[in-house]
Amino acid sequence: MIEKLFAAAVLLACLGALARMALKPRQQQRLDAALQRAWQRVRGVFRRRREPPARPLTQQDAAKAAEEAIRRAREGQWEGNVFRPRSFRRPKK
Repeated sequence: MIEKLFAAAVLLACLGALARMALKPRQQQRLDAALQRAWQRVRGVFRRRREPPARPLTQQDAAKAAEEAIRRAREGQWEGNVFRPRSFRRPKK
């Protein structure tokens, strides 16, 4: 049974390739673009099913992110317009 399904899939692929070769170059490009769009839609559906939707950023989230950025900026040192965090300093020997 599996052999017949595999043979049918190969036959369909070969017939599809033969039909594509029979088209004019411009029609081939249109067919390729349409197949690519369809493939992207299918991938998008499966990708959206796997990943939970991103929740919108709330004011609390924004405030927390701003406080975190300010805290990180206070831990470093400014040399002109260049910010160097303390974690980038090499250990003194």
